[in-house]
Amino acid sequence: MQRPSLAALLPGLFPALTRRSLRIWRQYGVFWLGAIAVGLAAVLYARLIDWGYDAFRTMRAHAAWLPLLLTPAIAAASAWLTRRFFRGAEGSGIPQVIATLHASPSSFGARLLTLRILFGKVLISLMGILGGFTIGREGPTVQVGAALMFNLRRFYPRSNALIERQLVLAGAAAGLSAAFNTPLAGIVFAIEELTRSFSARASGVLITAIILAGVVALGLNGNYTYFGTIDAGQHFPKMLAVAVLVTAIVTGIAGGLFSWLLLNTGRWLPARVLGLYRERPIAFAALCGFVIAVVGIVSGGTTFGSGYAEARGLLDGHEQLSLFYPVLKMVSMVASYLPGIPGGIFAPSLSIGAGFGNVLHVVFDDMSLPMLIALAMVGYLAAVTQSPITSFVIVMEMINGHALVISLMATALVSSRVARFFAPPLYETLAQRYLAPPPAAAPHAADSAQAAEETATATSVTEPQDAAAAPADPLDTLREQPANASDVPAATHGTAPAAATQERDDPPASDANGAAQTGPREPQ
Repeated sequence: MQRPSLAALLPGLFPALTRRSLRIWRQYGVFWLGAIAVGLAAVLYARLIDWGYDAFRTMRAHAAWLPLLLTPAIAAASAWLTRRFFRGAEGSGIPQVIATLHASPSSFGARLLTLRILFGKVLISLMGILGGFTIGREGPTVQVGAALMFNLRRFYPRSNALIERQLVLAGAAAGLSAAFNTPLAGIVFAIEELTRSFSARASGVLITAIILAGVVALGLNGNYTYFGTIDAGQHFPKMLAVAVLVTAIVTGIAGGLFSWLLLNTGRWLPARVLGLYRERPIAFAALCGFVIAVVGIVSGGTTFGSGYAEARGLLDGHEQLSLFYPVLKMVSMVASYLPGIPGGIFAPSLSIGAGFGNVLHVVFDDMSLPMLIALAMVGYLAAVTQSPITSFVIVMEMINGHALVISLMATALVSSRVARFFAPPLYETLAQRYLAPPPAAAPHAADSAQAAEETATATSVTEPQDAAAAPADPLDTLREQPANASDVPAATHGTAPAAATQERDDPPASDANGAAQTGPREPQ
């Protein structure tokens, strides 16, 4: 008689042990695999974007005029694909994550963090970089990481809002950390930008995800600093305090102006251009692509792409850029963002900041250029995001600039306060638009026309709402922001994030879903 194998006997001999192992695997193993997948996705996505930009530079080297045809065509195709198949993939992706975290993760994540949107994010941002768009990969990596982790919820026996929220938060933080190789910045970003609160329960989740994703990134890319290591010198210049103040004010004004341009497009775009957006959004995207191409040719090609090479060249002393570079780069960045095409603003913002540092070196010529560039990078990034802690931690880790930490902190703080005079926090304001419910459909054609006319009067946009898209039209970047936070309608699912004008240290809305099933966290 054949004797049963040991593997067949184990479930009968140790049923409790088998069930416990399965439960532990569901609680921890799935989460660990997800964090590893985020690190792998971040590395592969970075290499894909680098390949795309190298391909664009190769094509442009053979025909300098090619962007005049290629960039508008890719802009139109990207806008059509985003609107037709990948609503929710537009922009940097960080507003989508914020909206999901501050509302009902189940309903909003199912619209904004699907695998289809993840695929569209990668595909269309690659198309954008092939066309020379001024976009980065870091913001999209945040949404990619959040989407990967959010879709693991189906492997938990009883998932609820708290578990889903922890998965989204961990994936987003791990994505940013792996994209920049800045683990501390990933934690700070999750606390300051995404949730604006600290939870002891979520701390273990964040650290575990960042460690696992970081190990994968380090294993594939090696240990590196994003912009290399700058030499701050042993003695700081006497004018350092003045330079910090001037740099913070200049970059604060520039970053605040950039945010204002994106959030109040209906106030400065000509009426004909607004009409083009309302009636022919694909043609509007092609027009933006043409602007990007013209600006790129005028700048000698320096405004194409994310700007990483230009910023790194300035820091290393190998690049000579025009004093008009930061302004031209801002124009190209606005034109890249308006059509609603997937792409981030982190890396372009750092490049613009480096350009302002190069300009300010004309005034503070006795200071080290890399030091001034570092101050300007953190100042502009803090002005755009209005997240000063995240900004100075990111730049500090990028340049290995621990000696400059006090100067970076001061610049980030002043710059973010200056920017607030011009515009509310960019990511939070865009997240509000996802949380705004779509308007009710009018029963008759006449009522529909009247409602469209009223909407155009109030917001300068008559873009129809798509019921299958996010709660608000995610491509509606031309909508003006209401003056008061009370004018923003509350979400139908959960609680909207704090008003854009509210201080960032206010406590977040409490979770209405009660206690959670034990999720991906440390043992109790």
